[in-house]
Amino acid sequence: MKTTTSRITIQAPAERVWDALTQPTLVKQWQYGTDLATDWGAGSPIAFRNEWNGQLFTQSGTVLEVDAPRLLRYSLFAPRPGLEDRPENRFVMTYRLEERAGSTDLTIVQDDPREQAAGDAGDEDEAGSPILQALKALAEQG
Repeated sequence: MKTTTSRITIQAPAERVWDALTQPTLVKQWQYGTDLATDWGAGSPIAFRNEWNGQLFTQSGTVLEVDAPRLLRYSLFAPRPGLEDRPENRFVMTYRLEERAGSTDLTIVQDDPREQAAGDAGDEDEAGSPILQALKALAEQG
């Protein structure tokens, strides 16, 4: 299993960061036009849809845990040739929000058991990644 952890501090209250993570119109703004479909109930389906190179790409899964505005966990299956949508082929995304004096520390953990993700577990700080910077900018602009 490969575990990747990203951390970023966002100069906004946890509620605003939570909204950026969970509201479909906001998710679309920082996730490159991705459409989000879910009702955020534990056990409910979740799907992220985006067009990539002229093809519709869908990652689908299950909402595992919701504790607004502190914790969000869901599993996802990213289709690949020859890979079936089974539990062992899903990765789990965990978002932890901790508010501190008006800013929010966001920790994102991706646990990926898929063989193609195998390798040494790494603790990677991707705060400089364009997608996290877009999330940060959106939440901070309020």
